[in-house]
Parts: sequence; structure tokens; C-alpha cells
Amino acid sequence: MHYAPGKDPCPLPFSPFKACTVPRPIGWISTVSRSGIANLAPYSQWQNLTFDPPLVMFSANHYPDGRRKDTVVNAEETGWFVWNMATYALREAVNASAAALPPEADEFEAAGVTKAACIDAPGPRVAESPCQFECRYLSTHRLPGNSAVGSIDVVYGQVERIHVADAVISAEGKLDVAKIEPLARMGYYDYAVIRETFEMRIPGSAAAADGLEGKA
Repeated sequence: MHYAPGKDPCPLPFSPFKACTVPRPIGWISTVSRSGIANLAPYSQWQNLTFDPPLVMFSANHYPDGRRKDTVVNAEETGWFVWNMATYALREAVNASAAALPPEADEFEAAGVTKAACIDAPGPRVAESPCQFECRYLSTHRLPGNSAVGSIDVVYGQVERIHVADAVISAEGKLDVAKIEPLARMGYYDYAVIRETFEMRIPGSAAAADGLEGKA
């Protein structure tokens, strides 16, 4: 099976595109508006870009009427956004925060999660999440789509502060993934939970692999 998206009709009843690019980490992004309204929304198009300095990005599709997401507007206007790790225990809150609410709605309250103060960023972070990044906004790259909802804002940020709950740090100083149970986005309406990992070391120079391993 093969086809050209945008040119050929999809031969399957559901598009395989998102289902092939899996699992995708979830960018559970919190921001605050200039008027002080807290916003919280999940983005499945989220990734880290490099580690020195730590840079991240997320991509936000426009609304069908062409409006940009509140997350993007808030990040641009305040200069900050916060990534909160989505976990299996928080799956219902993550899903609830995906609802399209008006800008004046407090989405922490709608999702039923607690606000924790940030140190640098003006907006809150999710207290129940085990890990958060306070990210300084860098820039937005807008890419037009074939439709309004296909158009995206790609937002770049630099991680200025990392929060990790002591309870999820192992004795050797690594994140205990089995305890955290991170949530990942699959295709369709599907999600996955990470409970098991395995290690493979890159052959060759240990120094060349330090950055990939994450050695401090």
C-alpha cells in the first residue's frame, strides 16, 4: 500500500500518518495570559532539539476558523511557557485539558489539577506532574497548511529551569521511568504508557556518547 498525501485518496479508512510516527511525547504546556488567566493544553507534536543549551519545540495547529491557540499567544506575549510531564496517573486531566475552552477560562480548574508557582516563568506549573521545564520563549515559525486547521505555529524555547520530584529519582540519580509511567501519544485516539525500558550503549568513544547519554 502506498499513496501520495494531498494528491491520492487514502486507501485506508483512517490515515496512517500519525499512527506511524509513534510514540510521540506529549507537550503538556501551561502558560498564563497577560490578564493572569492560566492556560493548560496538550500537544502531541513536542520534542527536545539539543542539550547545550537545552532547547525544545512544540507545534500548535490553528483552529478551523484560523485563530491561533491561546498557548502560542500567551508564550509570545509573556515570553514564557512551561512543559509538564504527562503521566498515566494524570491521563484524565491531560485529556480534559485538550478541550477547546474560551481564553477567559482557567484550564487548571477545568482539568482538576493544582497550580504550583514557577521560579522564573510568570505562569503556573502542574503540581501533580513529576517533572516540569520552565521555558523562555525564543521564536515562532509559522507554516501554512492546505486548510486553516492544517496551518501550524512551531514554537521554540530554551529550558531555563528543570523541576523533578525527589520521589521519582532512583538511587543512581536517574529518573525512575517505571514509577513515573510517562504517557505517550499514538495514532487515532490511542495512547501508550511507558513502564519498561532497556539499555543499549553506543560502541566507540565514551566521550562522543556523553551528550547522548545525558551525562552532566
